[in-house]
Amino acid sequence: MSGVAANVRPSWVDDGLFPFESRFADIDGHTVHYVDEGSGPTLLFLHGNPTWSFLWRDVIRALREDFRCVALDYPGFGLSTPKPGYRYWPEEHADVVTAFVDALGLGEVTLVGQDWGGLIGLAVVQRRPDVFTRLVLANTWAWPVNGVFHFEYFSRIFGGPPGRFLARRLNFVVNMFVPLGHRRRKPDALEMAHYRRPMDDPGRRRASAEFPRRVLASRAFFAEIEGGLPGIAHFPTLIVWGDKDIAFRPRNANAWKPPSPTTRP
Repeated sequence: MSGVAANVRPSWVDDGLFPFESRFADIDGHTVHYVDEGSGPTLLFLHGNPTWSFLWRDVIRALREDFRCVALDYPGFGLSTPKPGYRYWPEEHADVVTAFVDALGLGEVTLVGQDWGGLIGLAVVQRRPDVFTRLVLANTWAWPVNGVFHFEYFSRIFGGPPGRFLARRLNFVVNMFVPLGHRRRKPDALEMAHYRRPMDDPGRRRASAEFPRRVLASRAFFAEIEGGLPGIAHFPTLIVWGDKDIAFRPRNANAWKPPSPTTRP
């Protein structure tokens, strides 16, 4: 039984570790959990897989004195609850985030996106260019990666039946990739509990299990985002890159430079 209920902050969320008010919004039939802390220029934080707004807790704590920090959980992640029939595709997450931006009436926003959050966020920026003013992108991409060996390998193995079984039955995506994504300091037991608990039953784990398959299956969506990049190239952009990332490697960072999309690594 999942420890996540619509419109309710579960008791397992530690107020010292996540010292923010949990808010909930009805977005197109989904119950979307988010935090909205501080005041000043607005930063919209978007997470990757298999994390949630909890990922940004230290950043929000550090910046909320000077910025309005808004961070949401995609349906099926964190404390958000999807409506029936949701497929957990990045295309659908982009629809939800776009509707969320509209519902909150956000403006003059800096997108802060990591992993899938960068890609999903860029789709939203292209749909609402008048809402955004700046971009901060960390270890992410915005173009098809079909044909790139390590992306192909990852998607076919972890997005195929064996990987999906491990993800749904053993919470493999959380248990493997969250520790793997930390180099300087591994998450402690309480922090890992905050990543595991939102996906504490196989039904909830479908959200994290779906993303690896979409690395290849959402090619058309990625191509659409890539095609829209010239239209938002005027936004001041900060690229933050962790060079030990096993997925987004140092050479992938070069893809954000101006050369032709045909040279994307």
